[in-house]
Amino acid sequence: MLPPLKSLPVFEAVARLNSFSQAASELNVSQSAVSHQIRILENYLGESLFHRQGRNLELTKEGKHYLDSISNSLLQIEEATNHIKGQQKTNIRLAVYSSFAVYWLIPRLPELKHLHPNLELSIEMSHGTPDLSDRTADFFITTEKEKRGFLFESLYQEELFPVCSQSYLETIKSKLSTITYQELADKLSVTPNSLAQFPLITSYSIYDRHTEDWKRWFANLTLALPEHIQFHRFSHLMLAYEAAKHSLGIALVNDYMMSERADETTLIKLPCSAFKTGDNFYIAYKESRKDEEAIRSLRSWLKKEAKNLINL
Repeated sequence: MLPPLKSLPVFEAVARLNSFSQAASELNVSQSAVSHQIRILENYLGESLFHRQGRNLELTKEGKHYLDSISNSLLQIEEATNHIKGQQKTNIRLAVYSSFAVYWLIPRLPELKHLHPNLELSIEMSHGTPDLSDRTADFFITTEKEKRGFLFESLYQEELFPVCSQSYLETIKSKLSTITYQELADKLSVTPNSLAQFPLITSYSIYDRHTEDWKRWFANLTLALPEHIQFHRFSHLMLAYEAAKHSLGIALVNDYMMSERADETTLIKLPCSAFKTGDNFYIAYKESRKDEEAIRSLRSWLKKEAKNLINL
């Protein structure tokens, strides 16, 4: 038996906007009308869909499950309606990690816009792994690889390697008594732990603790983390990247942060080994939406662009 259908888009709007008043504005009805439709739906289901504490609004466990179950059906109805009316949906929300968005995605958006001028892309940046849900976005770049109802495709396997600014490279070469980049490469191949003479920039976000990134870099060379290193500590990889650009020391970054055009980046990749972090990046989207034009266009473009990443 079908639920009260008029209540479903109202419930979806309230859940997505996390607000009765904003949902009312979007739907062009009164707030009391929104409340009435939610009450009808809750009475029909026999479950509370929202926790209400003053002005705070949050989906209950049952509400989250119900939203995940019906949101795709509502999207399919919208798609079918737009198709009949000749109005193919072209707007799509992409959830992506902040560093990936800033250093890799945004510099490439003009090309995406040129290839797909009707595609309207909204970027949802995330410091952590985004929740794979229609509430969050339509399309995801994530390190997760399994969720019922979703398709996952490998995009990139992360590696970290040491970088520094052009000016700091000269400081390193001078202190290690090398003149050319090749001489520096020869020196570091024999004594990679000589990097410990310089301030090292560490970020918390990859392993949830400082210095673990450098500990694993040295371990990859079967070396213990040297003692008495001067560390500059930052919460996120983006901050470590910027600190290295300003000659604060040597940072560990990944390929996509260095994938800008050669004349746009100020960081130099040191002639040292890289190590795999264990994180694999995937593109993810609902299996039931795989044939949508916007999904297909974004998927195809991302896969093509990702081929330029060194370790793909």
